[in-house]
Order: sequence, then structure tokens, then C-alpha cells
Amino acid sequence: MIKFLVPVDGSEFADRAVKHLIKMAQCQQPAEIHLVNVRKSIDAWEVRRFLKDHEIAEAQQSEGESDMQSARALLDEAKMDYKAHVLVGPIAQTIAKLAEDLGCDTIVMGTHGRGELANLVIGSVAAKLIHLVKIPITLVK
Repeated sequence: MIKFLVPVDGSEFADRAVKHLIKMAQCQQPAEIHLVNVRKSIDAWEVRRFLKDHEIAEAQQSEGESDMQSARALLDEAKMDYKAHVLVGPIAQTIAKLAEDLGCDTIVMGTHGRGELANLVIGSVAAKLIHLVKIPITLVK
């Protein structure tokens, strides 16, 4: 069984990656698919002054679930099973650690996200991730 990890952020590029994954996974049955959305840690005192840790965690979980909606809809429509993960931490490092922890065989992701550097040739998260993992990464434009 091949294990896929797909980082998603609700962007058009992430949805394209999921569509590509669906085609790949249909040819590689059986497949285990993991979606992941990584939220940056919130350490700003301006936020922490007004919100408790559990409120911040709930907000991050909710935002992560929201960012995965379109990817989940695509996989649901294709009738493919998957597991969804919302994690908090440095984005590229957190994705790399999850891939290792799950024993993933490959990562499929969009070349750009919704971040401020989305206009670069390759997104900063994808560029960092290439150097952090030892498994193949498929970048989908």
C-alpha cells in the first residue's frame, strides 16, 4: 500500500494537487491518503492577552478544517478514503515530521500556497520541504 501525504491550505494550487493525487491513487490501489493543514503557532502577546490556550487551539482547528474543505470534497466525490490532520508548528518542518511519523512514501502538493510569497516560481514551503524529506515530492502547478 502506498501512503500519500497531501499538504493543503484551501488554495487553487492545493486543489490541483488533490486532483492529481486522485488520478495517481486510482492507479495505485490500495492507497492510504493523509491530508494535512499546518497552522503557524500564535505567540503574539496581543492575542494571548485576550484568548486562552484552548480558545486559540479551537480557532486553529476550525481554520484548518475550513482550509481542508475543498480538498475533502474532491476526495469524497472520488469516493476515496483519507485521514485529515490539523497540526500547529513551523509549516515545512511539521509536514516533514508527519511524513516520517506516518511512514509516507510520497508527498503531493501544490507549488504555491496562499502565503505572501505565492508569486514565486516555487513556494517557500515547497522549497524548504524538498530539503527536509528523503521521500519523493510531486509538485503540482
